[in-house]
Amino acid sequence: MDEDYKRAAEIIKKSKHLIALTGAGISVESGIPDFRSACGLWQKYDPMEYAHIDAFRRNPAKIWQMIFELIDLTRNAPSNPAHKALVTLEKMNILKAIITQNIDNLHQSAGSRNVIEFHGNASVLECLNCGSSYDASEFELKGNVPRCRECDEMLKPSVIFFGEAIPPHALDESERQASMADAILVIGTSAVVYPASSIPYMVKANGSPVMR
Repeated sequence: MDEDYKRAAEIIKKSKHLIALTGAGISVESGIPDFRSACGLWQKYDPMEYAHIDAFRRNPAKIWQMIFELIDLTRNAPSNPAHKALVTLEKMNILKAIITQNIDNLHQSAGSRNVIEFHGNASVLECLNCGSSYDASEFELKGNVPRCRECDEMLKPSVIFFGEAIPPHALDESERQASMADAILVIGTSAVVYPASSIPYMVKANGSPVMR
């Protein structure tokens, strides 16, 4: 194992365009359980009943029962040493981008600047009716479903629900970064869910190392 670490360190040191793909595992130390873990939200809420965009459109007030818990989990969670290590690599001009499947905003709060949010961000609320968006901190999210100040429709966190497409700008930029990468760190994710799973394969197809 020590030899693996040494080899990874050498690859990172020599890299000119390192990128990272992160998932739920990187935030567990911050107190945010993996959705699919024993303590995760999917043990309490059926994701097809509570996390599908069609379910939200049918009954947003019901889905907000789960969203309130989601926001409580992420609102005050601190970044941890793994997040901060990536900030250090960015400051050293080695790490060029983080592609994250997480919605907790912890990479940004740790200080990372180039973060591509594959699945959105729970700290931003959006209106599906008129397109307005708000910072979640503008609302008292303690049982009161927030409504759009422009059209009075119920708001939705700007996270990607099942049945929604990955934001085109996030997908395009992720693929652009993968095409330029000479190495990738895969942290806290099994990288088996498409299309995020395609990112390490793109890097490997270019002959560059994948470290996980």
